[in-house]
Amino acid sequence: MRKTRRSVFALAACLLLPLTGPAWATDAMDTPSGDVILTVSGTIDATNVDGTAQYDLEMLRALPAVSISTTTIWTDGVLMFTGVPLASLLETLGSSGSTLRASAINDYTIEIPIDTLEANAPILAYELNGAPMHRREKGPLWVIYPFDSDPKYRTSQVHSRAVWQLDRIEIVD
Repeated sequence: MRKTRRSVFALAACLLLPLTGPAWATDAMDTPSGDVILTVSGTIDATNVDGTAQYDLEMLRALPAVSISTTTIWTDGVLMFTGVPLASLLETLGSSGSTLRASAINDYTIEIPIDTLEANAPILAYELNGAPMHRREKGPLWVIYPFDSDPKYRTSQVHSRAVWQLDRIEIVD
């Protein structure tokens, strides 16, 4: 009797397991209540609006954040940028693509191989020196690398990936 009961529970668990994957992630993602500042599309499991993942600033702030203090070739002095690591954002969305296509409000678009993302670099910065970034400050979102931490981040290729005024990400195979 015990063996039969365990078998029934195991079978039920196997049948219900597919219902806990992407459908759960989709249901768990909130919809933006403020202005949408980022739309992620492509090969993602978690969505909230018409097959995309849309974020307002508060939704991004709710994700684990890191800060990077660095200089950039576009600004003066050492600045502190705070935001969500791109790798964490993609993990949250259940991304399965190989390339991240990042686009700015002026349609500047660059491809970033997902296998080049590190745990804490680059970040999708939404704060500059503790305050929200505005368009004049290359915000509201800016892809930031820790340029000062390693020479590998001071190349023209990496600089081209530091998209400011980012508003769209597409994940492609």
